[in-house]
Amino acid sequence: MTFPADSLLRWYDRHRRRLPWRAEPGNAPDPYRVWLSEIMLQQTTVTVVIPYYERFIRRFPTINGLAAAPLDDVLSLWAGLGYYARARNLHACARAVVDAGGFPRDPAGLRALPGIGTYTATAIGAIAFDTPGVPVDGNVERVVARLFGVSKPLPSAKPALRMLADRLGADPIAIARPSDFAQALFDLGATVCTPATPACAICPWMQACTARRKGIVTDLPRRTMKKDRPLRLGVHFWLEDADGRVLLRRRDENGLLGGMAELPGTPWREAPWPRDEALAHAPMPADWRNAGQVRHGFTHLELHIDLFAARVRRIEADGFLHPIEHLADAALPSLMRKCARMASSAR
Repeated sequence: MTFPADSLLRWYDRHRRRLPWRAEPGNAPDPYRVWLSEIMLQQTTVTVVIPYYERFIRRFPTINGLAAAPLDDVLSLWAGLGYYARARNLHACARAVVDAGGFPRDPAGLRALPGIGTYTATAIGAIAFDTPGVPVDGNVERVVARLFGVSKPLPSAKPALRMLADRLGADPIAIARPSDFAQALFDLGATVCTPATPACAICPWMQACTARRKGIVTDLPRRTMKKDRPLRLGVHFWLEDADGRVLLRRRDENGLLGGMAELPGTPWREAPWPRDEALAHAPMPADWRNAGQVRHGFTHLELHIDLFAARVRRIEADGFLHPIEHLADAALPSLMRKCARMASSAR
């Protein structure tokens, strides 16, 4: 069974999505915008990314501006987008690209940059520089699994799906338009070959699709059952002073939420934290009151945070003070923003 690239590209030419980082037909893509969008889109949906992307472009319209900015400014703009190592790598990559005088055009050179793996290098190479190659994300995996009727479950099916995607990209017409072909596959998966309700009747590859012919479209791709996420427990402290400032500290650069600001707290562990043991980790003696519990899910674990709050005349503890009225400007991850909202509502 063949899946001619020209039918997909004809569909794309009529139905392509308009995205803020995507060049209009006839215009050359901006490698900076392509790279920025691809880093943001890792593990994150287009809908979530667009407002973050637009804020970044307003603040840093060029890669030189991003490279020259303090890391804290980048982390602050990134706050809430998750996977915060991406923000640190984004900043490091911008500096490396500026030092080198521009982006390398080949995937091998792109892979050598901070935060760029095989998929991202292939995507940037194809979209920004018309380098032949098919970047395989979740949308493309779904399209390919259905087209070829791959019943082996993910993630073990990934190598086979990669090879089949390369077969699609080997079509001479795809090789002639790598940027459009890669984005056409993305759009097909995002708007037509969707997970739950695929619009098979308008798919340019409808007649050739193996899953449609067998009546198993919504069964593919199959996935291995995920294990339950482990539960971790922690305690964090909201401490404010008479001048309306809250105590924050910086997390270690390495590890989960690395380099982000947070409310002082305990380590996260499996065992519960008795009140006396938890308060031994408080930043300073105070009249601590229970302000509620925050629940937050990461990809690999579930976290329950017991929150304690106190107000003192003057804060004498390690960390730094941030005005509560400007807390939105702090580089707080989503978890800590939840804690801040809960503590503020309990004031």
